[in-house]
Amino acid sequence: MTINGIFQQYAYEYIGLITSFFSWYNVIGRKIHDFLHTVFDNTFNVLLLIAFLVSFLYFIMSIYALLKKRDYQSEEDHYGELPFVTVQIPTFNELAAIRCAKSCLNFDYPKDKYEIIIGDDSNKPEISKKLQEFANEHDLIKIIKRKSNEGYKPGNLNNMLNHSKGDILVIFDSDFMPPENFLIRIVQPFMKDKNIAGVQARWKFVNANQNMITALGTTIVSIFHHVTIPFMNKSQKIAFLCGSAEAVRKDVLLELGGWENGNFTEDIEFSLRLIKNGYRIEYLDDLECDSEVPYTIKDLYRQQMRWAYGVISSWKKHFMGINKSRHLNLLGRFYVQGILCSGYLLSLLLAGLFITGTLSFITHAPEPIKWGELTFKLFRNISLTSGLLFASCIALMKANKSKLTLPVIASSFSYGLVVTYYVNVGIFKALVKTPMEWYMLNKRGNKID
Repeated sequence: MTINGIFQQYAYEYIGLITSFFSWYNVIGRKIHDFLHTVFDNTFNVLLLIAFLVSFLYFIMSIYALLKKRDYQSEEDHYGELPFVTVQIPTFNELAAIRCAKSCLNFDYPKDKYEIIIGDDSNKPEISKKLQEFANEHDLIKIIKRKSNEGYKPGNLNNMLNHSKGDILVIFDSDFMPPENFLIRIVQPFMKDKNIAGVQARWKFVNANQNMITALGTTIVSIFHHVTIPFMNKSQKIAFLCGSAEAVRKDVLLELGGWENGNFTEDIEFSLRLIKNGYRIEYLDDLECDSEVPYTIKDLYRQQMRWAYGVISSWKKHFMGINKSRHLNLLGRFYVQGILCSGYLLSLLLAGLFITGTLSFITHAPEPIKWGELTFKLFRNISLTSGLLFASCIALMKANKSKLTLPVIASSFSYGLVVTYYVNVGIFKALVKTPMEWYMLNKRGNKID
């Protein structure tokens, strides 16, 4: 047999094997794909149902927020002698702390009744020098310097705790700018009720209109402050500390062991400890404090990833304790456990819907695309899971930022996809206990001279 003949024989055999494989695949492979399609399609529908239920919860909370009127607290209501207060401003290479401290110097609170401590963890000598020079000009202000930012913000707060004389601790991140009446207002709930161990004011943002990223960041936080917390606070008297523009009783903080070093959301972790032990947190929806929101997409997704990591880590740590707490009824436990993590659950569900929906589409039996049916299902699915988007619109309206609605919707389907991805990264890292890096965020207030 010639070489060409041998080559042709092998070619025929090879073609025969390929033909046999595809014949087998047409019989067996399609069945495998059909099975996988059924699995992915059913999983998609289950996730869609759960996502709808979570989304419906946001519809309920949003409608409640829409119909509810603010409770205004009179500034004349005092319940005894004003307590001594320590204002704490933890900072790391942030000149914005000077701007924050200047606002605190203007409080209409008796000057002999409060002190201001700037906890300086800076590793840039020029920043520490400017902070110290500013403090030297004001008797109310003192600097507590650490060599490093070990334990991050809660480590800084614990260090300041050792130097704080106040019965009440009022905490501001460096980019916050409280109004003159802030201090007199935030101490009143403590004077009224001894069981109140924490008080949280509402945040608002001075750079919400800066770009689509700040519009999105403003909306994310505004949902928590204008929809979620007011709903829990009014229906079950449950609220959370948010890390800034907050106040706590020093003796209760010491009793419960101080802030958890290294926790990225020390506010949520301590809130869960307070609630678990029967203490109350009061939310003042008529006391607002100016602040900043990240203005670059990198800073926004880093912030949201860090918050997701911290909240889920704290939730894991206190899950059983909250469920066993004798201070909470069944609905209260659901509020603390379910509503707190509902936004993160929805983020995971949306990622799951995208993955299972794509795999279901890929494994579907080949056929012409039915554009009408596809468009209907897409619109239906978005509608069923749009509770968070609806909450965004209501939160913006309550924050007097309705003009941002269209930019936020556009941003949600662009920058929002990036943020959602990194939020899920933070959740996953928290669930598997992978360490998370702490990030310094850019703030406009750091550009002051």
